[in-house]
Amino acid sequence: MAAGVPPDALGRRVACGTDYGTVRYVGSVSPTTGIWLGVEWDDPQRGKHDGSYEGTQYFKCRHPKGGSFIRPNKANFGVDFLTAVKDRYGLNDKQDVQYGTGNTVVFGTKTVEFVGMDSVAEQQRQVQLNKLVDISVRECAVSHAGQEEEISRTCANMRHINLSKNLISSWETVIAIASQVQNLETLNVSENKMRFPSTSTFISSAFSNLKILALNQTEITWTEVLLCAQGWPVLEELYLSSNNITVLERPDTVLKTLKLLDLSDNQLLDGNQLHLIAQLPRLEQLILRNTGISSIHFPDAGFGCKTKMFPSLKRLAINDNKISQWSSINELDKLPSLRALQCNNNPFMDTEKNPETLIQLIIAKISQLEVLNNCEILPAERRGAELDYRKIFGKDWLEAGGHWNPEKNKPSEEFLAAHPRYTALCLKYGAPEEGELKGQQPLTLKNQLLTLTIKCPEKPEQKPVEKKLPESMTIQKVKGLLYRLLKIPGSELKLSYESSKLEGKEVELDNDLKPLQFYSIESGDCVLVRW
Repeated sequence: MAAGVPPDALGRRVACGTDYGTVRYVGSVSPTTGIWLGVEWDDPQRGKHDGSYEGTQYFKCRHPKGGSFIRPNKANFGVDFLTAVKDRYGLNDKQDVQYGTGNTVVFGTKTVEFVGMDSVAEQQRQVQLNKLVDISVRECAVSHAGQEEEISRTCANMRHINLSKNLISSWETVIAIASQVQNLETLNVSENKMRFPSTSTFISSAFSNLKILALNQTEITWTEVLLCAQGWPVLEELYLSSNNITVLERPDTVLKTLKLLDLSDNQLLDGNQLHLIAQLPRLEQLILRNTGISSIHFPDAGFGCKTKMFPSLKRLAINDNKISQWSSINELDKLPSLRALQCNNNPFMDTEKNPETLIQLIIAKISQLEVLNNCEILPAERRGAELDYRKIFGKDWLEAGGHWNPEKNKPSEEFLAAHPRYTALCLKYGAPEEGELKGQQPLTLKNQLLTLTIKCPEKPEQKPVEKKLPESMTIQKVKGLLYRLLKIPGSELKLSYESSKLEGKEVELDNDLKPLQFYSIESGDCVLVRW
């Protein structure tokens, strides 16, 4: 092999300035002389061709212009882990003090001799390295572990390591580093395009204490995840975003301790892929942002029943997807432990123009939800959402066979499929009365707008706010707006208003289901907020 080219150069990761790539060819390129490296670049715009030159194909690229040839002296093949740590934390020889010849040290223009200075400085560096618990060598060109057992001798107390965006070419290198860190708990090796085992191999004990692992942008497949997971016996958090994972498999004997799984930015084949990971017993948080899913369905449970899938799932993120039907939101009520949901940027949210109504619909459809899109759902807000839902769809319920008399109450299967919680809401609050359903107006900004001043008399530091509200807006919806507007704690709100025409007279807004117009509120009046 030519000078400057490692014997294992083929397949190695290299850097050239700020560009990263993988060596796909080492050798001559006719008619030139000398050794060339054929590199497939991570950023195809850095390349020039597909690995061919003058009609000869030297290597292949995924992108037609993703490759180019560079001389070996232009390629950085990286450094060992400890060298990167010492450079990063200023603990290399050249970064302590400026050494002269032999056992001398230079202070300004004076040269002073110290007997045994080298060994003393080395001992001090060892002490400092042994104190490091949380180490980050991100973008430090780490490519290999270095001498055997050197890391364990030097950095015995490391627990958290950030190795992201380096020049690691294979999972074996990660094992070689981790096996020397006895109490490793957190490891981030994201943004290293590396090779992973494709068959079941010797299970290393390197990750016996590992709880958090990030493998974002590493090109790992789900099959490879399951093979490697045999060596992660206590893993609790696994981050796998942006890996082109499209299909999943059942993790029959692995990932039993997993509490968080991030699959965001992987275009999954369909929502049914989720069924394959639905039996992870301890999974509490699942992040599926931008995974291309268009529907969610739990076929093992009927209307109003709980699924056996995802038994421990508390937090779910499905934002930035293609979910267009409200039926998928209905399905989420089947999850027995769900408490928090993120669902912004899905087509189903465009079906309701009023954001307040949209939030209320989601709250009413998922009975145990406590946090929606990072906002706490307060008890009064849930009550109002459920009461409004019961009223909004009351006419549909009657037309579908619903009845105030329980013996005659037989809503159709179609209605129950669209509104699986409606029966439970009627049991909770009673069936909607006929008077509630007459002359119902949808909340739109076409209704008469009232210009009102919002004041908090018991909080003088809270400045008055002027808002324009539709006169058909219910008191409950006003409260929901104020929770978010004023960021008030989750206790019960009490509203009243002062008329601009009757100074000193305060009228309590005591019925959550009544609209503002019921209380004869007019533009210019002042709404008083207490809690």
